[in-house]
Amino acid sequence: MRLPLPGTLLSSGLRYEVASLKQQITTTSKEATTGQYADLTAHLSGRIGNAMLSQKALDDIQNERTRLSLREGRLDLTQSSLAIVADSTGTLPARMQTALASGDAVTQQAIARDARTSLEQSFAALNSRHGERFLFAGDATDSPPFGSVDTFLDDVRTIAEGSTSAADFETALDAYFNTPGSGWQANVYTGSATSSDPEAVTGMDPSLLKIFAGLAVAALSAPGDSPSVFRASDDVMLSASQKMFAGQTDLTNVRADVGVSQSQVQKAKESLDTEETVFTASLNQLTARDQYEAAASLQELETNLEASYMLTARLANLNIMNFMG
Repeated sequence: MRLPLPGTLLSSGLRYEVASLKQQITTTSKEATTGQYADLTAHLSGRIGNAMLSQKALDDIQNERTRLSLREGRLDLTQSSLAIVADSTGTLPARMQTALASGDAVTQQAIARDARTSLEQSFAALNSRHGERFLFAGDATDSPPFGSVDTFLDDVRTIAEGSTSAADFETALDAYFNTPGSGWQANVYTGSATSSDPEAVTGMDPSLLKIFAGLAVAALSAPGDSPSVFRASDDVMLSASQKMFAGQTDLTNVRADVGVSQSQVQKAKESLDTEETVFTASLNQLTARDQYEAAASLQELETNLEASYMLTARLANLNIMNFMG
């Protein structure tokens, strides 16, 4: 029977030891870098359920933060779009009343120009889109809700030219905006009148309709080009300026509601931050590896590996004479 030499037995044992040390070095190096135990199942043992619950809570927080961020983006864009409508309308109603009192044709011409510009800016702002969703289209979010300003003004001019008095014009204009399926909703606003999103503002919002009605009259009021019912008395122009004033007040309230929702989102995000801190600390207590301790262990393992290499080299130089005598 052939017996292995002692050096052979030692070399075999050292090879196993070296392989084990290399594996431990790889694992400890990773732990020293990440600050987490490589084998959490072995480390946690019976506490793994607690760790899984903490991780699920953190995943839920991240999902909720994503939803809040989308909501925040929609609200921010809604607020900024409505601000454009408010800013573009600005002092127009006051200027209209001043022009009516003075009869200044130059001022009236400028008001007509500025009112048309305000309509164009407002329509463009309210056609804003967040991702693939047009925000002011109600539930019809897949297409721009506001059409051409020219079409809108042509419709209002047609109504004015068919009216025999200021009261007749007001009645027809009110029907134009509020009769389902015709006028405003057929030719200009192609979105839906309602929205499943309670925070959404549609093109049928009363504040916007008041402003647009006033702007349309102002845009068509240029001296020498206005419909005869406008020239017959100041009632149409005065009513238009009053509608714009009322619309601006209502729009301020709408924007305040949007602001409340924005504040709620911000508070919800802050609450999530607090929850995330708590659950992260809990998870870290279960899974975190002290990086300084891991670094010290790594240094010790590397020293042991060097010693094993040196011993292996010495064994490789032994011969039969070392075991005799």
